[in-house]
Amino acid sequence: MKKILLTSALAFSTLSFAQIDFSSTRFGITAGGNYSRVKNAHNPSGPRFAFHGGALALIPLGKDNQFYLQPEILYYGAGETGKDKDAKGADGYDAVYANNYLSVPVYFKGYFSEAESEFFGMIGPRFNFLLSQNVKDAPVTRPYYDPDVEGYPYSGKAASFNFAIGVGVGYSYKRQLELTLKYDFGVTNTYPDLAKEPNGTSKGKSEQVIGLSLSYIFQ
Repeated sequence: MKKILLTSALAFSTLSFAQIDFSSTRFGITAGGNYSRVKNAHNPSGPRFAFHGGALALIPLGKDNQFYLQPEILYYGAGETGKDKDAKGADGYDAVYANNYLSVPVYFKGYFSEAESEFFGMIGPRFNFLLSQNVKDAPVTRPYYDPDVEGYPYSGKAASFNFAIGVGVGYSYKRQLELTLKYDFGVTNTYPDLAKEPNGTSKGKSEQVIGLSLSYIFQ
């Protein structure tokens, strides 16, 4: 919670001193792939590959054509896969823990120069609102990993909201076609009830996501 408040305060401070030019806002579309894991959950675990896509706005900060505010609204797939270390047999099981969100990141974006084609960096908070949670092939030894299973004081149900800090780097071709590599570090607990799991860990279970996106910004 302290990290969330600190980040929010920093964002509001930045906006207070920035000269925002909403009249010159440009809009665009963006899509790409996510590689995600959830730290300290469903161990041993592996990555999930998923899709993200949606719309963005590019809002100038000042008049120098170099700094911007970039809010986005996206469908955002995350989660992880898993192997059952207690299962009989060579391979155990292949489980999928798919968490799908309506995601709203708000980035501060800076191009390295005022050139039309240039590299850029970005940083900002990401707000994820859970749309659906799909669990496939949950282990019989841990049925409570499936959020639809009742009768346990703990479950693998994902939180309806989570918060992350995102950073990214990319390249812009004529300020219109952009390729971006992003990393989102989850701050809040993705599966709060799993802290009660017998022999489990009380450490936070946060999503870590690497995304690669291609964006087209309209003139």
